[in-house]
Amino acid sequence: MELTKPTLVIMAAGMGNRYGSLKQLDTFNKEGDTLIDFSVYDALRAGFGKIVFIIRKSFEKDFEQRFDNKLFGKIKVNYVYQELNTVPTEFYNQERVKPWGTGHALLMAKDVVKENFAIINSDDFYGFESFKIMAEALQKNDLNSFDAILIAYPLKNTISEHGYVSRGQCELDSKGFLRSIIERTHILKDGGVLNYKNEDGSLTQIDGDTLVSMNFWGFTPKLFEFAETLFLNFMKLHQLNLNAEFYIPFIVNEIIKTNLGKIDVLKTNSKWFGVTYKKDKEVVELEISKLKNKNVYPVNLWS
Repeated sequence: MELTKPTLVIMAAGMGNRYGSLKQLDTFNKEGDTLIDFSVYDALRAGFGKIVFIIRKSFEKDFEQRFDNKLFGKIKVNYVYQELNTVPTEFYNQERVKPWGTGHALLMAKDVVKENFAIINSDDFYGFESFKIMAEALQKNDLNSFDAILIAYPLKNTISEHGYVSRGQCELDSKGFLRSIIERTHILKDGGVLNYKNEDGSLTQIDGDTLVSMNFWGFTPKLFEFAETLFLNFMKLHQLNLNAEFYIPFIVNEIIKTNLGKIDVLKTNSKWFGVTYKKDKEVVELEISKLKNKNVYPVNLWS
């Protein structure tokens, strides 16, 4: 029996305030490739069967113009929308200026995703190996379980040469499943040594092989109902907090705490890179150029 192909969900509803523009649609070479192009290209090769873009209605036409023609006939595409008002009516807050975070984004895909799925950021480059590992794991995952997957990167493969980074350090149990994610908000490379800053400002050395999360998760559709209940409870508590956000790791931690399922942590040796600030663009352009020069990717991805 042929296995059902998993779906790739891409979170692309951010406004790019720190970047200064819609970074999910910015291009990084003369061929006009976005970082999303590489994720979709790698996902297609790895065996994913559908793409779901989580976007805002305000840039729907921009997305359609960018992706519909090049992906037509290659892979099925759906669009869903994360807006300020895509919450139950009683929780809508007119003073809020941004949606409710990555966990809220995930819920927007509920009606179009009925198979096992991966979810990623739109402004990160994850590498083909990561998509291959995820696709194979999702095809083995029981559709009716809460078991989930996290693609984890060695910290040294995610470090910037231009300043500090924040990473989620993976803490594993004795069987290699995720126990928790510890947020390290200030990791800096200094003289070849990696350190993170503690709350008191002191530095602690951290090994470059430490596994970290870059927000590349794999789930079954069972997650949606569970996450929806958590989100409603979250909204009841935080409705008036204009800065509160409902994150995917919060959902994952609840799965672990309630023993609903296991979170399998799978290591990839792919190098990660991405854009947060405008100065990151030059680094990404260089990395993509290297990959094309090495024939890891064709000059024209979609021709």
